[in-house]
Amino acid sequence: MILRMLPGPFLGWLGTLMFLLLMQFLIRYLPDLVGKGLPFTVIVELISYNLAYMVVLAVPMAVLISTLMTFGQLAETRAYAVMKSAGVSMLQLLWPVLICGFLLTGFMWYFNNEVLPEANYRARSLWWDIRKKKPGFQLQPGVFYDGIQKYSILVRDIPPNDPNILHDVLIYDYSEGSRRRVDIKASRGEIIPKGDGHDIDVVLYNGEIHRRKKPPSMHDPGRYERLTFAKHRLRLNLTDFAFERSNPDRTRRSDRTMRTWDMIHLVDSLEVSIAEQKRNLLKMTLALDGTIPPRTTNQRRLPPRLHDFGNGPLLSSRRVLSGLTRGQQLSVFEVAIRQARLARTEIDNTRRTVEWQSELVNRNRVEIHKKQSIALACLIFILVGAPLGLSIRRGGLGTAGALAIGIFLFYWVTLVQGEKLADRNMLTPWIGMWAANIATILVGAWLVLYATLDLRATPRLRDRLSALFSHQA
Repeated sequence: MILRMLPGPFLGWLGTLMFLLLMQFLIRYLPDLVGKGLPFTVIVELISYNLAYMVVLAVPMAVLISTLMTFGQLAETRAYAVMKSAGVSMLQLLWPVLICGFLLTGFMWYFNNEVLPEANYRARSLWWDIRKKKPGFQLQPGVFYDGIQKYSILVRDIPPNDPNILHDVLIYDYSEGSRRRVDIKASRGEIIPKGDGHDIDVVLYNGEIHRRKKPPSMHDPGRYERLTFAKHRLRLNLTDFAFERSNPDRTRRSDRTMRTWDMIHLVDSLEVSIAEQKRNLLKMTLALDGTIPPRTTNQRRLPPRLHDFGNGPLLSSRRVLSGLTRGQQLSVFEVAIRQARLARTEIDNTRRTVEWQSELVNRNRVEIHKKQSIALACLIFILVGAPLGLSIRRGGLGTAGALAIGIFLFYWVTLVQGEKLADRNMLTPWIGMWAANIATILVGAWLVLYATLDLRATPRLRDRLSALFSHQA
């Protein structure tokens, strides 16, 4: 019975949530897509790639709402009371839904670890190509258009019913440089697209051309030409407006665009590298035999010049230098200081490399645990939604929706804050990413116990404790 009731609300809410997330995506990114003359297939491809993260958000939310509504309907119609009187327990009613939850969790596990990173990677590459593309050729009345290289076009009026007809046209041609700019004026113009789409012809009627000619020599004055025409054809190249796809394999993958197994291999290799770097760091530190102090706030610096030694006891205190002259001693110290500084630089570089690799390992671990914890949320929300729906009994869609939103907000805020703390190394990755699941599991376990033992029908805990204390007294 439950398996017949559950798919309908789940698919309905999944479609509704996907539609809302899609509208949010279009509202947010539509200004970046409009006016660039993108092919329709490119826009559809971009939306399809971004549907992946929408599925990750919508599926757990749809599971929670549909479970609340289905079990709430059982309680509201008294069907659950009839089942309970017939000897059907809460766990017997819940196990078919849990099997569906396990199957859905397995699907989301694969989706989050394999499909989502690839979709994010392709969407990021496509976004990069879209942002590189110039806006399409589109003139506006009373506004200079500078989209075409070496040309600036001003049109006073464009009929709304025919955008290819231009009135009162002014074109600045900078092909020969700004100092010898060519001004073209016409009372009327017409845009004629070419078949290949890479060029357009602008046919001008009844106008003038003002041109400043280059003088033949430095001593001769420049020449100014004024030409009138009845018809003049100007060809403009639009190859810069064409949308070009780049090779997505050339870009590097980040933690959001890398598959889980690839991240695991990367983490393993980085841990091996970190261990090797730490061993090298220890060897270099021991080899210096304490001659370079550790870095502190008030760090001792090596003397920049040998004259800083002065005539103090430093040179004479070394027995190994006792048989050398003053110049030889200074030469030995010069070599020692140079080697010490090189060792300090190498130690600092190694330390920075270890810190950077440790941060990279931490970020990848956070992303691994995040993908897995979100997949398990489908099963956890069933444990929460089923007993909570049986406990509500009344309220219908509004109550179920409000509870689902509250639970999901708590889960998502806890997950996001845990991710931030884990990225800043304030929490270990598994604690930051599994804290929301652990808290929700505890709530779900208590709700299942509450509905199974029917604690609603028993006296309140406060009353039982009061009666226990009064009886002992």
